Amino acid sequence: MAILLALLTACVYGTADYLGGHATKRLPAIVVTFVGQLGGLVVLAVAAWSSGIPAPSPSDWGWSALAGLAGSTGLLAFYTAMSSGHMTVVAPVTAVTNAAIPVIAGFVIGERPGALALVGMPLAILAVALVSDVLGPDHRRAPARVVAMGAFGGAMFGMILVFLHQTSDGSGVWPVLIMRFVSTPYMALLVAVRRPSFAGVGRHRALVLGSGVLDSLANWLYVLAVREGLLSVVSVIVTLYPATTMALAVGLDREKVHRPQLLGIALAAGALVLITLAS
Repeated sequence: MAILLALLTACVYGTADYLGGHATKRLPAIVVTFVGQLGGLVVLAVAAWSSGIPAPSPSDWGWSALAGLAGSTGLLAFYTAMSSGHMTVVAPVTAVTNAAIPVIAGFVIGERPGALALVGMPLAILAVALVSDVLGPDHRRAPARVVAMGAFGGAMFGMILVFLHQTSDGSGVWPVLIMRFVSTPYMALLVAVRRPSFAGVGRHRALVLGSGVLDSLANWLYVLAVREGLLSVVSVIVTLYPATTMALAVGLDREKVHRPQLLGIALAAGALVLITLAS
């Protein structure tokens, strides 16, 4: 069940990124993120209220709030790095760091996956790098500062998965809602400082709200998945989400795929088979 939930999480994350990517072609990225998070906050609040599960313990509030801070900080670092123009360097660096951090954390807390999983996990991380186009034709050497910023953003994204893993099994959707309680005001502060234009949000509301709601749903699915399986195993499957984004871009937008990306898809499939057999 954990593997299936993790795979579903990756599909939902990837779809959210696909919608968000289209939205940011039309609107400022900070506007897409802020409005999307507002939409996700509303949906999660309704889900928490209708679930009948009481507010969680202070410990759950703390871990969830840390996840919200990590997510907001990661977004700021990621957008800063991407704005440098070295996107084909920043994207894979961020994705690989995001994939590696929860795996390392899993080993630190004492998780010991089976032999096949130990083979599949590094393959999955390599697959993430290839699918994210680390060898793309537009690849350019980026300054160390930009690479470090991308890596820091990825580390913060990885810490979201680590922090959510620490929440209790009976907390329901509350951890993800608490994340939004923290990250949404943080994004609102950035909006107030930068004052971007919100023109066109209504016209593209399906893309904007869709990305935010699906991102929140993916976080919830991840919490369910990691309660069923190991952090190191579940997280590495979840971080294969760029494959979903790429598949949608190829299937719906007819985007071209480079050979290394195809190799990445093949490695991702192989890694998933190995990890599944080990579970």
